[in-house]
Amino acid sequence: MTNLEMYGWNNRLDQQKQKSIHKALFHGRIAIVHRTCYEVVSEGGIFQCELTGSLLFGKSTSELPCVGDWVIFQAFDEDKGIIVEMLSRERTLYRKKNGTVADRQAIASYVDKAFIVQSLDGNFNVRRIERFLVQIAEAGIEPILVLNKADLSFDKESVDEAIGHLVHRMPVYFTSIHQPQTIRQIRESISRGETVIFVGSSGVGKSSLVNALCERPALATSDISFSTGKGRHTSTRREMVLVDNSGILIDTPGVREFGLAIDDPDSLTEIMEFSDIAESCRFKDCEHINEPGCAILEAVNKGTLDRKIYESYIKLRKEAWHFSASEHEKRKREKSFSKILEEVKQRKADF
Repeated sequence: MTNLEMYGWNNRLDQQKQKSIHKALFHGRIAIVHRTCYEVVSEGGIFQCELTGSLLFGKSTSELPCVGDWVIFQAFDEDKGIIVEMLSRERTLYRKKNGTVADRQAIASYVDKAFIVQSLDGNFNVRRIERFLVQIAEAGIEPILVLNKADLSFDKESVDEAIGHLVHRMPVYFTSIHQPQTIRQIRESISRGETVIFVGSSGVGKSSLVNALCERPALATSDISFSTGKGRHTSTRREMVLVDNSGILIDTPGVREFGLAIDDPDSLTEIMEFSDIAESCRFKDCEHINEPGCAILEAVNKGTLDRKIYESYIKLRKEAWHFSASEHEKRKREKSFSKILEEVKQRKADF
């Protein structure tokens, strides 16, 4: 029998289930999402589950189950089931869905910590770190930076300087699967029952790190590409793995683009460590672009704030504002459409 407390089940979730009309059914956590079905870990083992029609057609894409979600399901046969209800999400990491203006894609839910993984080779990009950090902070998840492949030759002084404005926001670990002591540091930072997610680009070694933390080949990995000198893309899906006597790890496919899906662009000043400077701006609603008396612009001109960091902030703020504005318009249209449907129903009822 599987002990679901090891997967994060707790009293708060149990209380939520007890309020459900389906409280007599099984509950479990989604470990893997396939195109048409879900692998759910429950006390009775792993079940291959599909959604009821009301869930499948009654929810938007971002509301459909993702890895980490807790669900209630009706079991049939030995290892199959139908998901009838999702428990309310917490600490969900989203990103903007590729090719859309204001659609979110849920990556994982009930996440306690997010490890932003970059490798100390050509993959290192502080702007990409900032992008991940913004979305992780928006979700209320604790960010941790992992700079992997530390056995390679790299300029540590340059790296430290590049991430200097971020070290107050999150712990930083230099790791290598060839240096066991660095892996132990990561393992010790994960508490029993905690859920952690690994995010980053392809080839940074996320799957290898997960395997090293598990001390077993839990996920498939690829050899180094001789043409590029980098690890080949391995993960093709988000997958949850249990670490013995520790937490739950979620590996994710490498992403080329990680679009922001945040509702409050103004939160960026705090995330990027500008909030103290911004408080000195002449106007409370200062957008830090060309307003008179802008303390942030003054800091950039004086050289006390790195211009590259400021430019990154402006780019992220513009993207976040565009998403939030589009999301607002989308909700407004949906609300208007729902109102029209209700009026049509009422008219039919009157006749």
